Amino acid sequence: MKQLPMFDDTEDLKRYYSIGEVAEMFDISKSLIRFWEGEFDFLRPHKNSKGDRRFTPENIEQLRTIYILVKERGFTLEGAKRELKEQKVRQKQRDEMIGRLQEIRTFLVAMRDEELGEVGQEG
Repeated sequence: MKQLPMFDDTEDLKRYYSIGEVAEMFDISKSLIRFWEGEFDFLRPHKNSKGDRRFTPENIEQLRTIYILVKERGFTLEGAKRELKEQKVRQKQRDEMIGRLQEIRTFLVAMRDEELGEVGQEG
């Protein structure tokens, strides 16, 4: 897989990429991209009035994830779908844990500040 333009220089970042440009980035066929689009619900590039696909940087990132799972790590399509669902669950759990830890931190900082206030009043 070639270096994707979005990782080279953000000034070169385009709003949309054609299916040909995307196929070249990953060194895969346009038909494989269209096939993956049908297999993975979340991969929905924009289409212009002629029906040409226009891929956003976010779409390319989604394709990159699929590419890595299927082409580099050897997942089947069903295995890749399952892994993506599991990744989503793990991310949600991480986000919830971070939220809980931030609440605990806020509580502990408030306790510390309260303790410091009481110590300052004694003197």
